Amino acid sequence: MTNTSTQFLSASTLTGDKVKNLDNEALGELKDIMIDTLSGEVSYGVLSYGGVLGIGDKLFAVPWDALTVDGENKCLILNVNKDRLENAPGFDKDHWPDFADPGFEDRVRQYYSQL
Repeated sequence: MTNTSTQFLSASTLTGDKVKNLDNEALGELKDIMIDTLSGEVSYGVLSYGGVLGIGDKLFAVPWDALTVDGENKCLILNVNKDRLENAPGFDKDHWPDFADPGFEDRVRQYYSQL
């Protein structure tokens, strides 16, 4: 049975939420949500990790289906350890990737094992 209280949420409700792994380690926070405007589906969550007060943080595009909304704890769960996230392909706030590039999608999905 689906928990309807977290089945439909606005993007602004999720943006800024903490992201944790299954060991309850903090992995950062959700900075943005990328929507495929052709299909209308959410494709990626953009995570911010590291840095202090938004300075020096690294951004990661994570396939949306790799994230789980934990409505009870008001966070998102990503089943990856900290070392794996730290070594993930990332970008900075001034140099976003081309999300429409099929090669980018393939690399990200392969890294997070969501093919």
